[in-house]
Amino acid sequence: MTSDSYSATARDFYDAARPHTWANAFAPVIAGTGAAAFFGGAHLGRAVLALIVSWALIVGVNYANDYSDGIRGTDDDRTGPTRLTASGLAAPEQVKAAAFIAFFVAAVAGIILAVMSAWWLILVGAVCIAAAWFYTGGKNPYGYQGLGELAVFIFFGLVAVMGTEFTQSGRVSVVGFLCAVAVGSISAAVNLANNIRDIPTDTVAGKNTLAVRLGDAKARRLFAALTMAPFVMTFVLAIFSLPTLAALLALPLALASVLKVLRGAQGPALIPVLGLNGKAMLVWTVATAVALVVGGGMWYAPMYYPLV
Repeated sequence: MTSDSYSATARDFYDAARPHTWANAFAPVIAGTGAAAFFGGAHLGRAVLALIVSWALIVGVNYANDYSDGIRGTDDDRTGPTRLTASGLAAPEQVKAAAFIAFFVAAVAGIILAVMSAWWLILVGAVCIAAAWFYTGGKNPYGYQGLGELAVFIFFGLVAVMGTEFTQSGRVSVVGFLCAVAVGSISAAVNLANNIRDIPTDTVAGKNTLAVRLGDAKARRLFAALTMAPFVMTFVLAIFSLPTLAALLALPLALASVLKVLRGAQGPALIPVLGLNGKAMLVWTVATAVALVVGGGMWYAPMYYPLV
């Protein structure tokens, strides 16, 4: 195709950034900030920088997936949202450039955050960007080997939540770890739901995601376990701060998601599951973070929130 053949609009690029997945970026920063606040260490300026890093990374990985899957042909028969590369709306080079711009934004914000907290975090950030690219990029993408959900759990759970907490309070706590496990689990569930939907096409394309490797039935049971994990963490967190039980407000959303998956929803019928889990994640995270602020106020005073 020539450059005149591509018709992608700004709206198309916005949709390709997959806003419905952005909860996976916002939730860990909110949770990590709540954990820092519990010990009186929340820092609004650093929280904003962490949010930019996390958001830019998820936008970057979404564009990177669009590009890499598109040039491999694994998105040619896709049931989910339209992809820029596979549909021919945009040149592969344009989508790749969009990914690199997002990674650059994440790198700049991450370096500033590292300078404010700990220089070695620059190395952590470099690993995060590499993981985002090689999920579906490179000659042997790990997302095609069934490791996608594990990567999401690590980078958008453990690293993002505890990294946020550390940059603000200078410590990583048990509270932060519990929040990280919770957010990482339900975030991985979102990725798994997407892969359950694509089992038929991924199998044909040779994309051996975790869902393909496990098979439909086992993948659905794992989805249920990952989605419900935050609520197990809620009861453990309540030992440290009883108000965290407020996070059970997210349970109806999670249950609706789990029931839809366990009852065998297929193809496009699984798309709403992504939204349900995203909403459940945000409700759980916001409720938990607010509860940790309240709980911290009960035990650690005075609370201090510097802007810089």
